[in-house]
Amino acid sequence: MKKIVVATHNQGKVGEIEAMLRNFAAEVTSLAAYENIPEAVEDGQTFQENAILKARHYALYTSEVCLADDSGLEVDVLKGAPGVYSARYAGVEATDEENNQKLLAELKGVPEKKRTARFRCVLAVVDGDKVLYTANGTIEGVILEGPKGQGGFGYDPLFFVPSLGKTLAEVTMAEKNSISHRGQALRALSDMLAEESK
Repeated sequence: MKKIVVATHNQGKVGEIEAMLRNFAAEVTSLAAYENIPEAVEDGQTFQENAILKARHYALYTSEVCLADDSGLEVDVLKGAPGVYSARYAGVEATDEENNQKLLAELKGVPEKKRTARFRCVLAVVDGDKVLYTANGTIEGVILEGPKGQGGFGYDPLFFVPSLGKTLAEVTMAEKNSISHRGQALRALSDMLAEESK
């Protein structure tokens, strides 16, 4: 694969993906390298539907193989919310902090044992209109009552991983890639690409 476009402007996400796919693509780039591409409409009901929608949309506009992910947080006591609305939980233009504040407000008074949650990620790789690969991953955790850590992005400062004794905002990029939902999905995708290249 000569080139793969990661369908995001989120440089944190691009860095995670680039680190995992370096062996399979001569160049990993992002939407930052392209101008005037309209945003994909994410109107799927599942992470997989949205990942495929996004990958097809940006593959069309860039004329390159495109990798898109849809990922988000599923909180059990909130019946899986924010789910596919994770990035815009507090509104379409919401910041990470605003989304985190809304989540904390929704969970106010909920005891720790009922604050279980998971991050879920689905990746889709599309060439033109053809879906080449899909892969997914999850990581289980607990939502804290306040943020901890300076790293990561999104809900990472609230997402405590019991097996690590830390939030995802307190781990290194290497640690995060080794256990995160996106890291798991990328490893599954890497395995598929390695099998294909044999």
